[in-house]
Amino acid sequence: MSRQSSGDMQVAGGSDVRMVPITAETVAPQRAAVQVPQELLNYRTESYKIHPGDTILVTVWDHPELTSPAGNQQQAVTNGRLVQPDGTFFYPYAGKINVTGMTIEDLRSTLSSRLAQYLRNPQLDINVVGYGSRVAVQGAFEDTAPQEFTTVPLTLSQAVGRARINVEQADLAGFVLTRDGRDYPLDLDALNRDGKVAPDIFLKPGDRLFLPFNDRKEVYVVGEVLRPQALTFKTTDMSLTQALGRTGGLNPVTSKGEAVYVIRGIEQMTQTPATVYHLDAKSPAAFALGNSFSLRPGDVVWVGPAGVTRWNRFLSQLLPLSGIIANAAAAGNDIGN
Repeated sequence: MSRQSSGDMQVAGGSDVRMVPITAETVAPQRAAVQVPQELLNYRTESYKIHPGDTILVTVWDHPELTSPAGNQQQAVTNGRLVQPDGTFFYPYAGKINVTGMTIEDLRSTLSSRLAQYLRNPQLDINVVGYGSRVAVQGAFEDTAPQEFTTVPLTLSQAVGRARINVEQADLAGFVLTRDGRDYPLDLDALNRDGKVAPDIFLKPGDRLFLPFNDRKEVYVVGEVLRPQALTFKTTDMSLTQALGRTGGLNPVTSKGEAVYVIRGIEQMTQTPATVYHLDAKSPAAFALGNSFSLRPGDVVWVGPAGVTRWNRFLSQLLPLSGIIANAAAAGNDIGN
């Protein structure tokens, strides 16, 4: 297999690795605006629909025996009546009613009509005092408890605010809203970038919010930097300059400025050639290019050593070895004598 040299780094050529210089022509173009699916923007909450699990409090004026069978001293939810899992609701003299999908006004009208057979001109007031509808919350949130879906419309930003994002572990770019069996990826970082605010997205009962953890989205900065480490993606992307900055920058003593490389595609080398991007960072202006070069999860950033560093390391390895050889030779002479 042939090999080619670029700077101080030996790179396998042919079908194994492709070398690309980082120039104004090769950096990523300006990021396009993120679009929210139109069906999410078009959805508007209607009048509240009664769901299984709701607790309904029916007030029949001048008839406390119907309004508060548990007593006036009890909490409202105690005197309320539960909508069963099959969507039915029982009320004295009215019998069992299938209320799933009814609005509060629909239920008021139905109960008034049925109670009118036993009461003269019944006056009813109906309230939902317990909610069975939920929005599921999962992933990198501080509070993943399901959120109640009430008569007050709930937006995505409100739900995320209540759940509180774990800013250290969340992957903001990987957020997913699941509705009616369909996944809608939403880049929360991109939607709220550069002073912009994400448009209101109204949630509906049964929605699921998932925010992944960022522990599997890393870039690795190694070589002659001050703090070699793995960096996680908390936002949509990370530039080469940001990655070098977070690791303290190039080591001013041991690094070689023209030997900054980004190695991409190592995990898939058996299927496709890996690519090595080279940045000549001898001048500060080169970091402007690095600021426009977006890294991807799995990239390895490697900063090569300066010539004097390689020589010093060679000496540090050679001197202990020469001492061992000298000691061995001396021991041999002693044995011979």
